[in-house]
Amino acid sequence: MARGGVQKPIVHYKGASDDFFVYIDSQDDYEKWKTDKTVALAQVVSAFKVFETNKHGAQGTYNEPSHAALDNEFGTHNEEEVIKIILEKGTIQESSLPERNGARNDANGELFQTRNERH
Repeated sequence: MARGGVQKPIVHYKGASDDFFVYIDSQDDYEKWKTDKTVALAQVVSAFKVFETNKHGAQGTYNEPSHAALDNEFGTHNEEEVIKIILEKGTIQESSLPERNGARNDANGELFQTRNERH
């Protein structure tokens, strides 16, 4: 059974050297936060993590940027401050989390077959 493959909103920030983004829980909470900064940031973002696309656009591989990359782009590597900048200056987009296929429990495979079952 495939897992993943869901739509998740992100706020995308086009930087001078790379693209950065954060995952948000809902567009409504994001819009509220933009007009009312008393809304807790924890209600807006899915996790306090910043991601970069390594110049591969929205379909590229996402990585956590280094402190140097954040310092060069935002003047700080404090993730909370960087997240605020991305939320204020970025644009909202829909992102698709990729589907993942594979064995869910390898212990249910061939290892537990008896010799008679294998022949």
